[in-house]
Amino acid sequence: MEVKELLAYNFFNLGKYHLNAYEVILLVLLFLLARFFLYVVKKYLQRLRLKERLDKGREYAIYQMIVYLTYVITIAIGLESVGVRLTVFLAGSTALLVGLGLGLQDFFKALVAGFIILTERTVSAGDVVEIAGTVGQVKEISLRTTTVITRDDIVMIIPNQQLISDRVVNWSQNRKSTRFGVSVGVAYGSDTRLVERLLLEVAMKNDMVQKEQLPTVQFRDFGASSLDFTLFFYSFELFRIEYVKSQLRFAIDEKFREHKIQIPFPQRDLWLRNPEALENGRAPI
Repeated sequence: MEVKELLAYNFFNLGKYHLNAYEVILLVLLFLLARFFLYVVKKYLQRLRLKERLDKGREYAIYQMIVYLTYVITIAIGLESVGVRLTVFLAGSTALLVGLGLGLQDFFKALVAGFIILTERTVSAGDVVEIAGTVGQVKEISLRTTTVITRDDIVMIIPNQQLISDRVVNWSQNRKSTRFGVSVGVAYGSDTRLVERLLLEVAMKNDMVQKEQLPTVQFRDFGASSLDFTLFFYSFELFRIEYVKSQLRFAIDEKFREHKIQIPFPQRDLWLRNPEALENGRAPI
């Protein structure tokens, strides 16, 4: 009899709503059951990933969706079990729900975008991406935001809907090395074949340049002050590629100095229409 009285004791009263010990125990059991269910689901998804039937991104996306659904259902069952009728509550809170919906629409857009990104795998952790002209590496993708670290080690927190709606260049999408180029100009009269050979030697000696895909040299143009060449090479070093380019430029400058090949600076020829005027101290006409 004492146990029944204890279970029936009301800890909380608000109008027609009350909360007794039995209902508290029921809510705790519901929460523990939900936690156990999520634990089993997580282990099952991890097993699928270890068997290579599911990648890490999809595992995370599926698990997060199940987490949200599980807690929504658990809360709904818990409220019903303590006497809160959700249909009556929702009907009486229409204006409040509309206001919340309008205020949280960006939040839900980000959540939907997060599900799309994680399931379609358009962007993954570790990818090098270019967003609005800024290059960075994706560190973490959550349901609402994506964390990107730029080449200057600046952390950017980007809403997921921006990755869906804006133009995003994913340099890592094809999982292959990417082609880059270093341009250089040499003086007119230089041995162009020697220039080509030296540029290829520089590329082949750099450890961060792929040797499976051979570098190439293109004679791009007869410039105003120089013969313009571009050294094209492939590399997996996407994030710090500017460092690779810098090392190549150092080596190119050293090679050209060794072989007396000049890198000219812009030059202009000045033609005087009336040079005699300068000799007489008058401005030319």
